[in-house]
Amino acid sequence: MTGSAVASGAAVTAAWLVLFALLGRDVPTYAWWTVVAGGLAWLAALALARHGDRGVATGVAIVTAGGWSVAAAVVAVTWATTGDWPLW
Repeated sequence: MTGSAVASGAAVTAAWLVLFALLGRDVPTYAWWTVVAGGLAWLAALALARHGDRGVATGVAIVTAGGWSVAAAVVAVTWATTGDWPLW
């Protein structure tokens, strides 16, 4: 596992999550697209960890967790400021 492998997995995953996040028009669709993109990224990370490059899988997993954290924070802040649960 090299640093460049981790960085390349992280960079590709960041771009992947941003592209999916741009599909969302509001907080609920942004959050759900991020969940879907993250789930697909984690499946790719599992496949890479098993059959491919574990460094890339590590980068994918780290950035996916960060992307999900950002989406959760956006949902929480929206919920706190509006008093309405934004995901349904």
